[in-house]
Amino acid sequence: MSFLRRRSAASPAGPDFDVLAMDPGDWPGNLGAGLLPAPDGTCQGVFLRYDLFGGRGPAMIIGNLPEGSPARETDEDEVPFEVAQLLAALEMDEPVTVTGSEDMPVMHDGSLLVVRRVTCSEGRVACVQFDRSDGVLVTIASWDRPITDELYQLLKPLPAELFQQK
Repeated sequence: MSFLRRRSAASPAGPDFDVLAMDPGDWPGNLGAGLLPAPDGTCQGVFLRYDLFGGRGPAMIIGNLPEGSPARETDEDEVPFEVAQLLAALEMDEPVTVTGSEDMPVMHDGSLLVVRRVTCSEGRVACVQFDRSDGVLVTIASWDRPITDELYQLLKPLPAELFQQK
């Protein structure tokens, strides 16, 4: 798929890959973005936080983690990075673990994705993951709302300018 390409960045001010997410103009509410920097200045991941609850916490976090990102390394029952970020933002102190997962086919832009639905011990958390053709792991974690097939149709690469340091 052409939108899953690596971008050669002139400076380490942003990610060196196209971030697959929902365009902030298409989504009501507030958007926050965070970069995971490595000591050498390269980008080890991007996560986007969509707040639909009027400042009372995020409804969804979408992470894009390239191969080699330390945030991708989790134990078998440990929740993905994005779920941990979502729970921290919601000030949830109770331990949450992964209780299972299943692979499902989903269509996106005329191509088939194999999406892994991750089940957590906290029932209000929904989480899915899929690998892009460029090795970036996309994880979507949402709070108190299911992740439906229609959501995948909203995913598209965000412009690099969104991540430039000023």
